[in-house]
Amino acid sequence: MKEIAVKQRFYPTPEQVTLLEQTFGCTRFVYNSILRWRTDAYYNEQIKINYNKASSYLTELKKNPEFPWLNDVSSVPLQQAIRNQQTAFKNFFEGRAKYPTFKKKRSKQSAQLTKAAFRYTDGQLFMAKSKQPINVRWSRELPSEPTTITISKDSAGRYFVSCLCRFEPKPLSISKNTVGIDLGLTDLVIASNGFKSGNPRHTKRYASKLAKTQRVLSKKKKGSSNFHKARKKVARVQAKIADCRHDFTHKLTSQLINDNQVISCESLSVKNMVKNRKLAKAISDANWGEFVRQLTYKAEWYGRTVVKIDKWYPSSKRCNCCGQVVDSLPLHIRKWSCPQCSSELDRDINAALNIKAVGQTVLACGA
Repeated sequence: MKEIAVKQRFYPTPEQVTLLEQTFGCTRFVYNSILRWRTDAYYNEQIKINYNKASSYLTELKKNPEFPWLNDVSSVPLQQAIRNQQTAFKNFFEGRAKYPTFKKKRSKQSAQLTKAAFRYTDGQLFMAKSKQPINVRWSRELPSEPTTITISKDSAGRYFVSCLCRFEPKPLSISKNTVGIDLGLTDLVIASNGFKSGNPRHTKRYASKLAKTQRVLSKKKKGSSNFHKARKKVARVQAKIADCRHDFTHKLTSQLINDNQVISCESLSVKNMVKNRKLAKAISDANWGEFVRQLTYKAEWYGRTVVKIDKWYPSSKRCNCCGQVVDSLPLHIRKWSCPQCSSELDRDINAALNIKAVGQTVLACGA
């Protein structure tokens, strides 16, 4: 059994908006209070706070007469906030993430509910403390009854519910096609069969509109009503860019998974690549890390194979015909001639062919 998170947009009633704002506020307060307590204990007394102690501290907060409003919302999202914080600390101590940061009121807000705090009946979703069902615009059926839901509100003021469901994926029919792909900026994906995806450049497409809304925001008095209205306009443009990028990535990865049995690609260190100030914006907009992540889990679901080759392999500088490796190949050179066999090579397609060959070798020999 696999797990899938089905994210849908919903439109709460005024009463539900009030309840959600209270829940978001209490969850944020609990998270920040316990994070401050744990940070002070670690730096001042060299004491590490575990989950059990953090849970006991939450009980003390709820009993404190200064915070009676913590009892007005369900206790489940407050407890889940501590669990999420514990995971964040685990990732930090194991070197996978930075130190946990405080939650901000104007950033994305979320609350996680387990089965004790919601009910799913006949396609309707009810959350604790609310008698009316959530008005969800279902775009697809849930594969099963959700085990956990996460209700969120983004910076643009939109509400979403993400339902975590278990399902049994059905493998696709076996395909004879194998492909190697090279990730780029002019074209996001260049395949060994000659396919080039192009690059919609979503950030550049909406750059003028985003700049205009940001200029309007910069002239507003901070904290005023007009400031918050202008801030939401900026957030809506940024959300549009993110949605377009997300949609394009999903469609492209699904196309590759449907058409090919084996896909070979490079294991890029995007976090290091964006340190290049000249290319950081374009690389971030290309969404390479998310692209490879989606390829990996979709291949696992549908019986495909994704082979990741060494990031230091000279795929662009090696001739796919004779194996000759040139000493230098600057980025501005898109086509080159092999000095050994005189083959005329397209830089990106040559790289994709080399990646495919190495991927097949890795798959056959396990090298």
